[in-house]
Amino acid sequence: MKKTLIKLLLIFLIGNCFSQNRYYFLVGIGPNFRIFPSTITSQSETDIVSHPFNPNIMFASAITINSLTGFKSEGVYVTTNGGLNWFGSDTCYGNPIFNHGGDPGPAIDKDGRFFLSHIGTFITGMFCHYSTNNGLNWSNAATIASGDMDKGDITSDAVPSSPFFGRTYISYIAFTPPYRVFLAYTTNGGVSWVSGIPINNPPQRCQGSEVKTDLNGNVLVTWASTIPLSPFTEDFVGFAKSTNGGANWIVNENIYDMNGIQGILTQKRNIRVNGLPRMDVDLTNGPRSGWIYIITTEKNLPPAGNDPDIIMHRSTDGGNTWSNGIRVNQDPLNNGKIQYFPAIRVDDQGGINIVYYDDRRTSSDSAEVFLSRSTDGGNTWTDYPISDHRFAPKPISGGAVGYQGDNIGVTSVNNFLWPLWMDDYSGIYQAWTVKIDLNSIGIKKINSATSSEYSLSQNYPNPFNSSTTIEFSIPENDLITIKIYDITGKEISTLINQSITAGKYSLQFSLHSELASGVYYYRMFSDKISITKSMVLIK
Repeated sequence: MKKTLIKLLLIFLIGNCFSQNRYYFLVGIGPNFRIFPSTITSQSETDIVSHPFNPNIMFASAITINSLTGFKSEGVYVTTNGGLNWFGSDTCYGNPIFNHGGDPGPAIDKDGRFFLSHIGTFITGMFCHYSTNNGLNWSNAATIASGDMDKGDITSDAVPSSPFFGRTYISYIAFTPPYRVFLAYTTNGGVSWVSGIPINNPPQRCQGSEVKTDLNGNVLVTWASTIPLSPFTEDFVGFAKSTNGGANWIVNENIYDMNGIQGILTQKRNIRVNGLPRMDVDLTNGPRSGWIYIITTEKNLPPAGNDPDIIMHRSTDGGNTWSNGIRVNQDPLNNGKIQYFPAIRVDDQGGINIVYYDDRRTSSDSAEVFLSRSTDGGNTWTDYPISDHRFAPKPISGGAVGYQGDNIGVTSVNNFLWPLWMDDYSGIYQAWTVKIDLNSIGIKKINSATSSEYSLSQNYPNPFNSSTTIEFSIPENDLITIKIYDITGKEISTLINQSITAGKYSLQFSLHSELASGVYYYRMFSDKISITKSMVLIK
């Protein structure tokens, strides 16, 4: 009887791993939670940033719509203890309170000053508020630009050696012909702004600008140029660079072609989606210092398949040249599954972390959230489900036609990743997050039974053509490293490099299409042991 009950319990648990209920995780991924729960106010178009010098402080925002009154604003959600607790409000109380129209852009500068940019509701334009007390109080709105503006982005230069250290930038697009990209900046913490700096003279309509700075203080801006007719599908990506704080620009209107997904996703109850570019820069002093990564959502243009895929291009020379496209999500090509709304963060170790909605494990009308992570500049990727529940995307009441929000966000603090997305698992769209330990992610603990010796199993399947599983056991707590090498001994990828407890583990290695067929080696080592085995890739 006891064995039967145990079997039934296991069946129940396994079944729930793949149901609409919440399910378990790999090591390193914690439970999901709402950062500021509400039963009457929807939260969408989420974004999150971390303090450049205080790992305990993060600031998140979202478009908020009160379902009872229709009142619209931007949320202010703050943690000062590293994500353990959050406080704030679904309303930004910076005057004029009635004119908060969405497209929230949070930022934190070197002095810990918060910024929140947004477009207007009744008075059109691009506006920005600042707070000197962690979002408790806000300044009146500073007018960055008047007129119809499209989705701005904000960032602050937090590199002490930069000649523009502490300067905060906003990029935005005038939503009238010729749809140019503009820049604004402040040197005094948002008290006043230099604005209306034109960046480009576009041949086609621009949408979705993003701004970042690099280790040298250069200002980097990217955007999409679209076809001229509805649904204004993203056609190619533009990029501009300023080496003097925005005064002058080197502009390339077309760094590479794309075929975006702007329009309606019928599979997801007719929600509105886009393929707008997201960008981040490696600010470490590691081997890929200064590399720039741009991601988009595309289809019907290789390496994307005939369904929406996340595509990345990278520049290793400061934006002068760009790589071919790299397909980020590692599910089978052309499998009818949909990935959309990616966000990117390069962590403190130079790892690339891309989070997005995905339906590879769900029915076509549902979704969950995945992370694709690369520790070698995008050559190889491993995918992880990070949401512990599923939801059915649908338009948000009170928003525009088909509106589910236009983006999600992600940041990192030390070796922890904090994605922020919106879903209606709770019955109303809410901002959800999860704490991800980048030192442990990807390792699945099979059991805690203590082995008498170190062991490294043969990978399976072997040969393989997309991904393979590696199992290993350790008899005691140890700092374990597992690396992949090609036949010449060149390091391909580091799978783990961390302290783990005694037990048996498994991890997955996913290969990128740039790697050729052939023999590869995987090596597990610590101060106590070194074990090497071979595996065969057949494409």
